[in-house]
Amino acid sequence: MNSPNESTSALLLSSNGVQRAPSDKIELFQMRGFAGPELCRQLIDLIEKDRRPSTLADAGDDRYFRTSETCDLPEDEPAVREMEDLLARLNGIDPAHGEPLQGQRYEIGQEFKAHCDYFNPGGRDWEKYCSVAGQRTWTFMVYLNDVEAGGATRFKAVKKTFQPELGKLLCWNNRRPDGSENPNTIHHGMKVRKGVKYVITKWYREKVWGW
Repeated sequence: MNSPNESTSALLLSSNGVQRAPSDKIELFQMRGFAGPELCRQLIDLIEKDRRPSTLADAGDDRYFRTSETCDLPEDEPAVREMEDLLARLNGIDPAHGEPLQGQRYEIGQEFKAHCDYFNPGGRDWEKYCSVAGQRTWTFMVYLNDVEAGGATRFKAVKKTFQPELGKLLCWNNRRPDGSENPNTIHHGMKVRKGVKYVITKWYREKVWGW
């Protein structure tokens, strides 16, 4: 049995339409049509309402490293509850281990340069972000719209690129089988060339989310 903060390849692949990337370096999956158009539209409206400039946990000197806008989505919104339910049914992870659902908005030229979602052990914000809930385990991301050009998500270490597509889900395990952080999860939210890109992201933790 998987722990309450973990999903499994077998569970994810038991859902119709889930595909695993052909690599033994990373547990990486996609599912087209995971979220319907109306749900995606409602989530976009929420992002537009409360978006703000995105930040980084361990910000370096490159102020152009992450240039998107971000929105923490209120858990009492019906669209947020619907998305949370969809994710819980798919991944089998105890919702208590999940961070609040977050939305991101990318205009033309905006990007999130190559990074991993886990926190760097020993980084200057390690204690701040991991002392309560521990390290991140899984990432689940859903594209909320089609993008006219650009905006792909590129996994550099496994040479796999995913194009934005309304309702498509990407998910990956940020750790190796032994529980250590997996650097092969490095990925780049590439620049939007035409249009606007909207996504939502759900991260899960080792321990119960206690913030």
